[in-house]
Amino acid sequence: MQLDNLYQEVILDHYKRPEHKGLSHLSDVQVHHVNPSCGDELTVNLSLVDGTIVLSWDGVGCSISMASASMMAGLLTGKSLQQAGEVVDAFISLMQSKGTQSGDEEVLEDAVAFAGVSKYPARIKCALLGWMAFKDAAVQVQGKKSLGSES
Repeated sequence: MQLDNLYQEVILDHYKRPEHKGLSHLSDVQVHHVNPSCGDELTVNLSLVDGTIVLSWDGVGCSISMASASMMAGLLTGKSLQQAGEVVDAFISLMQSKGTQSGDEEVLEDAVAFAGVSKYPARIKCALLGWMAFKDAAVQVQGKKSLGSES
């Protein structure tokens, strides 16, 4: 039970002191996602600088969606798209585990705190909101870079 309390504290800390919150003026792609089941909203700005992700975000919503976005931005900023894809896949797998996985702390760092959230289907969409916005932005930025290299 102490681990659950620690995880709750990690989530609340990211909610109260989010990382990379506030939309940067630097962005190759901007994506806005809404969770229709609860009304949470999130906007993600994604840029690639020398092949490295620069991520910023802003939004309104519950502590789970906002803390998850904070952790996502902290984890993915500074990585390549390929590295970020591996982290995103690990987080999605954790969320789809229905509480049967604890997550790989070496890959997900603080985001393993969401292992308990995966037991509650109604909250999984909250935790995934930012991650799905990032996936959408990554696809768009790859498309833009591909088009730019063909010119």
